[in-house]
Amino acid sequence: MALTQTQLSRMKELVGAGLTRPLAWRREQLQRLSALVEEHESEVLEALAADLGKPPTEAFFELVALRQELKLTGRQLERWMRPRRVAVPLSLRPGQAKVVPEPLGCVLVIGPWNYPFQLTLRPLISALAAGNTAVLKPSEHASAIADLIARLIPQHFEPEVVQVVQGDGAVAANLVAMPFDHIFFTGGGSIGRKVLEGAAAHLTPVTLELGGKSPAIVLEGADLTVGARRLVWGKGINAGQTCIAPDHLLVPPALRSPLLKAMEEARTEMYGSDPLNSNQLGQIINERQFNRLEQLLESARADGRILIGGEISREQRRIAPTVIRVDDRNDPLMAEELFGPLLPVLVLDDLTTALQEIRQGPKPLALYLFGGSEAQQQQVLTTTSSGGVCLNDVVMQAGVPQLPFGGVGASGMGSYHGQSGFDTFSHHKAVLKRPFRFDFKLRYPPYKVDLNLLKRLAG
Repeated sequence: MALTQTQLSRMKELVGAGLTRPLAWRREQLQRLSALVEEHESEVLEALAADLGKPPTEAFFELVALRQELKLTGRQLERWMRPRRVAVPLSLRPGQAKVVPEPLGCVLVIGPWNYPFQLTLRPLISALAAGNTAVLKPSEHASAIADLIARLIPQHFEPEVVQVVQGDGAVAANLVAMPFDHIFFTGGGSIGRKVLEGAAAHLTPVTLELGGKSPAIVLEGADLTVGARRLVWGKGINAGQTCIAPDHLLVPPALRSPLLKAMEEARTEMYGSDPLNSNQLGQIINERQFNRLEQLLESARADGRILIGGEISREQRRIAPTVIRVDDRNDPLMAEELFGPLLPVLVLDDLTTALQEIRQGPKPLALYLFGGSEAQQQQVLTTTSSGGVCLNDVVMQAGVPQLPFGGVGASGMGSYHGQSGFDTFSHHKAVLKRPFRFDFKLRYPPYKVDLNLLKRLAG
C-alpha cells in the first residue's frame, strides 16, 4: 500500500507537536521494538533461511546485532538527549548557550536484501531514540523478510509512529520523491545515486550506507593459520554478500603459498570436502546476482586461475568460497564490488606502491591488515582512507556498537550505530538565552565606538 501525503503529514506532525520529545515516549518505542525482536525470533530465522539460505547461527546474529544496539541505546539514551552547555564569550555575558538535540521529523529507511532484518530495523532504533517517526521500505528481493516486517510492525507500533511500505524500485523512487525529513539508504552505489538525486528536490538530507572493494593486506608477522581462517570466514559468511567482506587479497610472494595452503585447510574445516552440500553455506539472493558471479567464476576457470574452490550449483544458487589468481587490477574481478564468495588474490611486491594503488581507486568501506610492524600499521592508517579499519581480523569492527559505522566517498556518507546513529537522526539546535539587563547602547546605531578600540576588544 502506498504512503499518502496525508499519512506522512500526520507522522511529521506527531514530531512537530513535541509529542515524541519526552524520554518516556522514546523508551516506550524502543521497548516495542525489543518486544518485536524477542517474540518473533523463530519467524525471523525461518524467513532468512527462505530468502538467503542462512544457517541458523548466521541468521541469529542479525538478532544479536539488534539486541546489542537496543541495550546500548537504552543505557545511554538519557545522556545522549541531554543539552550540552557551551561557553559564552565575554561580549555576550550574561548569557547562556547550549546545544539541544531535537528530532528531525519523519524519516525514510530503505533496507537492503543481504542482511534484510538487521539493516532495516537497526537504523529504526536510532531514529526512534532520536524522537522521530519512520517509514520502512524493506527490500523486495528478500521477500520473506519484507512480508514479515510488514506484518509485525503494525502489531507493535501505532501507524503514526512506524509504517511499512512494500514494493519495487518504482515504489522506492516515489517514496524518495516525498518530503521526508531524512532518508537512510543501505545498498549499492548506483541506487544510492538515484536516492541522492531524488532527495535533492526537497533538499532532504541523506545517509548512504554503500560498499566498495574493501582490500585485505597480509604482511610478515601475521599468524597465517588464524588469518586464513578469518579470511575464509569473512568471504563465506552470508555467501560473501556482506558490504564489509574482504573484496580482494594482497599478499607478498613469500607468504602466498603458505597462506593459500592454510586457507584451503580452513575452508575444508568449515564447509567440508563437499561445500555445496554443507548446511553452513548460504545461497546467492537471486538469479541475476548468481549469473553475474557465475560469469566471473567461469571466465577465471577458463583461464586456469582458480586456486581454491570453484564449486558452483545453479539449482541451489550456491557458490563455494573460491580464491582466484588475479594478475593486475584491470581484471574484470577488480572492476566492481564482488558481493559474493569470490576472492581475487594479487601479488603485493611493495606496500607503499600497493597503498598508492588503493588511494587511486574509490575509498572502500573497510580495509583489513594482517600482521605488519607498528610502522607499517601506522603507514596503512595514515596513508589510506576508508569507512573503517580492522587489524588482524575481518568484519568484526561492525560488532562494536559504540564504533560509528559508515563509509566515505564512494562507500557512503554519514554513519550510525550507538551515539553516531542518534546524532544522524537528530538536529543539534543552537540556543542562546540573554537577559534584558545590561543592554549597552554602544551596540546600536549610530555607532560611536572607535574602530581601533573595537579591534582591541575583539582580540
